[in-house]
Amino acid sequence: MKPRTSGSVIRLTAPLRALAQRFSFLLLLLASVALMMAGKIDALWVDSFRARVTDAFVPILDAISRPAATAAHLVESVVQVENAFEENQRLKAENARLLQWKQAALRLEAENISLRGLLHATPEPPVSFITARVIAAPGSSFLRALVVTAGRRDGVRKGQAAIADAGLIGRVVEVGEWSSRILLLTDINARIPVSLESSRIRAVMAGDNSDLTRLLYLPQDAPVSVGERVVTSGHGGVFPPGLAVGVVAAVGEKGIRVQPNVDLSRIEHIRLVDFGLPGGESESVSELK
Repeated sequence: MKPRTSGSVIRLTAPLRALAQRFSFLLLLLASVALMMAGKIDALWVDSFRARVTDAFVPILDAISRPAATAAHLVESVVQVENAFEENQRLKAENARLLQWKQAALRLEAENISLRGLLHATPEPPVSFITARVIAAPGSSFLRALVVTAGRRDGVRKGQAAIADAGLIGRVVEVGEWSSRILLLTDINARIPVSLESSRIRAVMAGDNSDLTRLLYLPQDAPVSVGERVVTSGHGGVFPPGLAVGVVAAVGEKGIRVQPNVDLSRIEHIRLVDFGLPGGESESVSELK
């Protein structure tokens, strides 16, 4: 009897199930339209209902997210520990190298003092500097400059060197009472007497409003290689010798290009250094030939 009853129930419900499947899409569409109409009629009620539904699901979502957040935190902690270990090893090696350089610097300083005493060399003028913050970079296709928060009242004067951590970036060309303008190395009007650190060959580094600078007035057979350091030559009375400027980035038919040591687009603070020099204009071309 039971199998016959089950078969009868299935035969009776089959038309109803087929009817429900046929009109399910239409029913869902009508329900959606009804919900939209209800939202238009009583937006406050819909918002309140949606808020209640959200509140009801928040504890569930929070409970689900906690294990995932905990696992992510554990993974991040492991990665940080591994990175800290690698960083510690790197810093130890770097510290050992710096200690070697420190000993070499102390030895050279003592030797320098001794030789200056024997030669009765004239002591270099004292160096003073002012730290300023960059507040504007009025750069364009025709100008590469910075505006800093230090001016005449702070002791800034025209011609002072502008230096960042990695080296020279330009010089002061305009001084106001509260601010100053720095002409960058890459500006088309910038001309700086430089020399190649290894060969001591003199040249003029010129900007052209691009990210790289050019070396001009080099001898035709000058041995220049990529990666060679470029420093100020000290000629012309603008900058002292030996200030790091950049490295040779390219040598080719288009000339010798120099990559500045400092990313000039990311400068936030600079030092305006007074080396006690007259701060005149750059060395003339005729003197460098």
